[in-house]
Amino acid sequence: MCVSDPQMEVQAPPGTTVGFVKQDWHPFLPKFSIQGADGQTLLRLEGPCFACNCCGDVNFELKGKDGDQSIGRISKQWSGLLKEVFTDTDNFGIQFPMDLDVKIKAVLMGACFLIDFMFFEKVGEANQRSSVFS
Repeated sequence: MCVSDPQMEVQAPPGTTVGFVKQDWHPFLPKFSIQGADGQTLLRLEGPCFACNCCGDVNFELKGKDGDQSIGRISKQWSGLLKEVFTDTDNFGIQFPMDLDVKIKAVLMGACFLIDFMFFEKVGEANQRSSVFS
Protein backbone atom coordinates (compact mmCIF):
# COMPACT_ATOMS: atom_id res chain seq x y z
CA MET A 1 0.00 0.00 0.00
CA CYS A 2 1.43 3.37 -0.97
CA VAL A 3 0.40 6.46 0.97
CA SER A 4 0.98 9.86 -0.59
CA ASP A 5 3.13 12.35 1.30
CA PRO A 6 1.06 14.44 3.71
CA GLN A 7 0.61 18.08 2.79
CA MET A 8 -1.33 21.15 3.86
CA GLU A 9 -2.88 23.60 1.42
CA VAL A 10 -2.70 27.32 2.27
CA GLN A 11 -5.41 29.55 0.82
CA ALA A 12 -5.67 33.35 0.90
CA PRO A 13 -8.42 34.38 0.49
CA PRO A 14 -10.38 31.15 1.04
CA GLY A 15 -10.72 29.33 -2.25
CA THR A 16 -7.48 30.72 -3.74
CA THR A 17 -4.48 28.43 -3.23
CA VAL A 18 -1.24 30.30 -2.55
CA GLY A 19 0.92 27.28 -1.73
CA PHE A 20 1.48 24.03 0.11
CA VAL A 21 3.48 22.71 3.06
CA LYS A 22 4.47 19.13 2.28
CA GLN A 23 6.00 16.81 4.85
CA ASP A 24 9.07 15.02 3.49
CA TRP A 25 9.88 11.60 4.89
CA HIS A 26 12.95 11.31 7.12
CA PRO A 27 13.61 8.64 9.77
CA PHE A 28 14.21 11.04 12.69
CA LEU A 29 14.09 14.69 11.56
CA PRO A 30 10.97 16.69 10.77
CA LYS A 31 11.39 17.99 7.20
CA PHE A 32 9.00 19.99 5.03
CA SER A 33 8.93 21.42 1.52
CA ILE A 34 7.45 24.89 1.08
CA GLN A 35 5.74 24.91 -2.31
CA GLY A 36 4.11 27.51 -4.50
CA ALA A 37 0.55 27.27 -5.82
CA ASP A 38 1.83 25.17 -8.74
CA GLY A 39 3.33 22.57 -6.36
CA GLN A 40 6.92 23.51 -7.17
CA THR A 41 9.28 23.37 -4.16
CA LEU A 42 10.65 26.84 -3.41
CA LEU A 43 12.08 26.41 0.11
CA ARG A 44 12.83 23.69 2.64
CA LEU A 45 12.17 23.63 6.37
CA GLU A 46 14.16 21.31 8.63
CA GLY A 47 13.56 20.73 12.32
CA PRO A 48 15.78 19.25 15.00
CA CYS A 49 15.81 15.82 16.55
CA PHE A 50 13.45 16.47 19.47
CA ALA A 51 15.36 14.27 21.89
CA CYS A 52 18.09 16.93 21.84
CA ASN A 53 15.88 19.99 22.54
CA CYS A 54 14.65 20.05 26.12
CA CYS A 55 14.26 23.33 28.01
CA GLY A 56 15.16 25.69 25.18
CA ASP A 57 14.05 27.16 21.88
CA VAL A 58 13.23 24.69 19.10
CA ASN A 59 14.36 25.98 15.71
CA PHE A 60 13.13 24.84 12.32
CA GLU A 61 15.68 26.13 9.80
CA LEU A 62 14.38 27.66 6.58
CA LYS A 63 16.65 26.85 3.64
CA GLY A 64 16.74 27.35 -0.10
CA LYS A 65 15.18 24.67 -2.30
CA ASP A 66 18.50 22.80 -2.52
CA GLY A 67 18.64 22.71 1.31
CA ASP A 68 22.15 24.15 1.63
CA GLN A 69 22.08 27.64 3.11
CA SER A 70 19.89 28.78 6.02
CA ILE A 71 17.89 31.91 5.13
CA GLY A 72 15.55 32.06 8.14
CA ARG A 73 13.74 29.99 10.74
CA ILE A 74 10.55 29.22 12.58
CA SER A 75 11.23 29.06 16.33
CA LYS A 76 9.11 27.72 19.13
CA GLN A 77 10.38 29.91 21.93
CA TRP A 78 10.92 28.53 25.44
CA SER A 79 8.52 30.20 27.88
CA GLY A 80 9.84 28.86 31.15
CA LEU A 81 9.19 25.63 33.01
CA LEU A 82 5.93 26.58 34.74
CA LYS A 83 4.29 28.00 31.63
CA GLU A 84 5.45 25.06 29.48
CA VAL A 85 4.18 22.44 31.94
CA PHE A 86 0.92 23.98 33.14
CA THR A 87 -0.43 25.79 30.07
CA ASP A 88 -0.91 25.08 26.40
CA THR A 89 0.29 28.53 25.39
CA ASP A 90 3.18 28.61 22.94
CA ASN A 91 5.22 31.48 21.52
CA PHE A 92 6.56 31.28 17.98
CA GLY A 93 8.77 33.54 15.92
CA ILE A 94 9.31 33.52 12.17
CA GLN A 95 12.34 34.96 10.38
CA PHE A 96 12.51 35.14 6.59
CA PRO A 97 14.05 37.40 3.91
CA MET A 98 12.25 40.74 3.56
CA ASP A 99 12.05 40.38 -0.23
CA LEU A 100 10.30 36.98 -0.07
CA ASP A 101 7.03 36.86 -2.02
CA VAL A 102 4.04 37.68 0.20
CA LYS A 103 2.29 34.46 -0.84
CA ILE A 104 5.22 32.37 0.38
CA LYS A 105 5.22 34.38 3.63
CA ALA A 106 1.59 33.29 4.04
CA VAL A 107 2.59 29.66 3.40
CA LEU A 108 5.27 30.01 6.11
CA MET A 109 2.60 31.26 8.52
CA GLY A 110 0.63 28.13 7.68
CA ALA A 111 3.76 26.05 8.32
CA CYS A 112 4.04 27.66 11.75
CA PHE A 113 0.49 26.59 12.64
CA LEU A 114 1.18 23.09 11.28
CA ILE A 115 4.37 22.73 13.35
CA ASP A 116 2.53 23.85 16.48
CA PHE A 117 -0.31 21.42 15.82
CA MET A 118 1.96 18.46 14.95
CA PHE A 119 4.65 18.77 17.59
CA PHE A 120 3.60 21.01 20.48
CA GLU A 121 -0.15 20.63 21.14
CA LYS A 122 -1.08 18.44 24.09
CA VAL A 123 -3.51 15.61 23.42
CA GLY A 124 -6.10 14.19 25.78
CA GLU A 125 -9.32 14.88 27.62
CA ALA A 126 -7.76 17.54 29.83
CA ASN A 127 -7.00 19.70 26.80
CA GLN A 128 -9.81 19.20 24.31
CA ARG A 129 -10.98 22.27 22.43
CA SER A 130 -12.89 22.98 19.29
CA SER A 131 -10.87 22.80 16.12
CA VAL A 132 -10.82 25.32 13.32
CA PHE A 133 -9.82 22.45 11.03
CA SER A 134 -13.11 20.54 11.31
